[in-house]
Amino acid sequence: MTSLKNKKEFDYLIVGAGLFGSVFAHEAKKKGKKCLVIDKRSHLGGNVYCENVEDINVHKYGAHIFHTSDKRIWDYVNNLVEFNHYVNSPIANYNGELFNLPFNMNTFYQLWGVKTPEEAKNRIEEEIKELNITNPQNLEEQAISLVGKDIYFKLIKGYTEKQWGRKATDLPAFIIKRLPVRFTFDNNYFNDKYQGIPIGGYNKLVEALLDGVETMTDQDYFEDNEKWNAKAETVVFTGRIDEFYGFKFGKLNYRSLKFENQTLDTDNFQGNAVVNYTDSETPYTRIIEHKHFEFGKQKKTVITKEYPQEWEEGKEPYYPVNDSLNNNLFTKYKELADKETNVIFGGRLAEYKYYDMHQIIASALKKASDLI
Repeated sequence: MTSLKNKKEFDYLIVGAGLFGSVFAHEAKKKGKKCLVIDKRSHLGGNVYCENVEDINVHKYGAHIFHTSDKRIWDYVNNLVEFNHYVNSPIANYNGELFNLPFNMNTFYQLWGVKTPEEAKNRIEEEIKELNITNPQNLEEQAISLVGKDIYFKLIKGYTEKQWGRKATDLPAFIIKRLPVRFTFDNNYFNDKYQGIPIGGYNKLVEALLDGVETMTDQDYFEDNEKWNAKAETVVFTGRIDEFYGFKFGKLNYRSLKFENQTLDTDNFQGNAVVNYTDSETPYTRIIEHKHFEFGKQKKTVITKEYPQEWEEGKEPYYPVNDSLNNNLFTKYKELADKETNVIFGGRLAEYKYYDMHQIIASALKKASDLI
């Protein structure tokens, strides 16, 4: 046990002010612990940070739509900030043709003119039967065996190849285990019971979580980690786990994103928050019109074109590439992490796992509950 003489300034140094770090800090403070949260960016909030442009909350690091079926998590965030009733209903644009997503009766009517679930089921079953793919060898064959060729070629192939930066025939079949097909006229993308956006943007949520917690931005932990470690009894690390260990086994791979923002002198550019571009020729995967997340009435609008790209140092790591090579590499780092006695690893980068927001919050709550 640490003597009072050697007691450090903080109970927890939290590296990274994203959702995991912010929730952990909030819970630790509630239990009387003293925390310092640092982040190398110039702002708090990690990837949920919103930038105010023309009085519109612009999701700086890509669209974030909160959804969960866990009432405990929904109540937790709503006790901090009020959420609106935004429902995610994206549109697909394939060479100028518009389709509803996810695949539902509206989509099937737009594709084939069918009007009943039975007609739609028969059409899909005919296409699957005609191709007779019994042992899918790649993503393309797997997808066609699930939904047929029309849906695949118009709404899956181009988008997926842009997202991964590889041909669908070169991607493993297991990436698509199932595809959501609905035989109802329901454009709600998520099946979760609760869904919405914080009124006033995600910064309101992060501000509420970090209220009363000491924070510092523009601070790179790795520039002097010994100095930072000396400040606290325990480090909560939410950055890249391979970087924490000096890349001793090699670097983990990610997919990254490039965002191209435009402020337009119109009050409504596309009539929807999210429009996916599913053809191969359009270089971006989607256009986000941010004001629609909060039903904005501003005279101008801000749109963001989203370009997937290979990750390299200097770019933001967004999506872990959870193939066998990277998973085996992560296992080596995790073995080291499991032996640590005063370092806690949490979040998407530290756990090399793609999390939705509600999952990150649940994970942080569990870690805080177990440890504090």
